[in-house]
Amino acid sequence: MNKYISTDSVVAGDVIKYTEGVFGGSWRRPSHVGDRVVVARVLRESYGEGKQQHTFSLEVVESTGCEPIDKGKVIRRKGRNIYRNGVERLKWEDEQLRQGVADEKHSRGDKARAARAYRKETYC
Repeated sequence: MNKYISTDSVVAGDVIKYTEGVFGGSWRRPSHVGDRVVVARVLRESYGEGKQQHTFSLEVVESTGCEPIDKGKVIRRKGRNIYRNGVERLKWEDEQLRQGVADEKHSRGDKARAARAYRKETYC
């Protein structure tokens, strides 16, 4: 059986499990319809320089709950929405390889934060 471990950092190549809210109605007055659990493979992630927002491209492996997503569908989610209710991941066969991917991701984040701070100092 697959064993998920809690994580606070998601990287490309991870298989993650998280819960997200499902909303109905209009975008002006949405209503919470329920929750769904999504298991997905992280295809890629990007770190927006402008506002330091992570965006993940995910391939759905399994989805249950309210309005489940079809298996195999590729979806995009903001990191803040994935991390909101906690996220779990499957362990990699080679956790050292994963650590290298995580280090590279964190380095890009550090650079983006530094660039934003510089822009704010320069233009404000």
